[in-house]
Amino acid sequence: MEHSIWRTMWKEIWHDKLALIGLGVFVAVVATVYIWALFVPYDALEGVFRMRFHEPMPGAPLGFDNVGRNVFHYLILGARNSFNIAFMVTGGAIAIGMLFGLFAGYFGGFFDYVLMRFLDFFSMIPNLVIIIIVAAMFNFNVITFSVMMILLTWPATARLMRSMTLRQGSLEYVSASKTLGTPNITILFREVLPNLISIITANLTITLATNIGIETGLTMLGLGLERNIPSLGRLIHFGTDAHNMQNRLWLWVPAAVLVVVMMLCINFVGQALNRAADAKKRRA
Repeated sequence: MEHSIWRTMWKEIWHDKLALIGLGVFVAVVATVYIWALFVPYDALEGVFRMRFHEPMPGAPLGFDNVGRNVFHYLILGARNSFNIAFMVTGGAIAIGMLFGLFAGYFGGFFDYVLMRFLDFFSMIPNLVIIIIVAAMFNFNVITFSVMMILLTWPATARLMRSMTLRQGSLEYVSASKTLGTPNITILFREVLPNLISIITANLTITLATNIGIETGLTMLGLGLERNIPSLGRLIHFGTDAHNMQNRLWLWVPAAVLVVVMMLCINFVGQALNRAADAKKRRA
């Protein structure tokens, strides 16, 4: 009996201990952040001036920041915002890019030509330039920042999906379905798309890790979320000060470690999913 692609992907992860551990750590961290955030005091972002830069103590295992906020509470809320952005941007970019890529690769013609010319033009404009211009005009919250990143990142997925759909469209099962009179939409979503699930899933993991890094990096540089919105990048920014880097490790090291750990976990899982998409490389 032929295994489903989902079972194949799971078996590949199961046979890769790093991927299995990475998946477990990722799920545990995300669940912990979202659950713990429910119990963070409502006034956690209101600092106590006399506690500014106070070292770790009972009730505040990561000390206090420059305005007297509990760094542990800020870390939880910042991680939740960073994860929210990464999940929304990844989901939105994958969905939009997948639809445009599928239709362009399968139907071709004028729509494909226009899309490719747009993507060629879009690829000539550095994303960082767009981000700097938009950041100078608007203040970002979680939603507006996510929308901007979706608009900047979906073209890469569209290119990938178009190329893979073109490859699938030339195979015999598609020609046979057309000969039998199966509607194009049915062929596209019932036959072509399922064969791309492993590639989509592998691309999703890469995109997710990239988006966590992008949001954190931009906020650290002052181009991301507003200053009053918690973010891992805001905590890591403390490490750009020489005194904080050497003497106040509790301010920035936990956030930096969390970002590195999450990206490593996603990378390990992504490698396993990439192997699952290629029958020649599978371990299972």
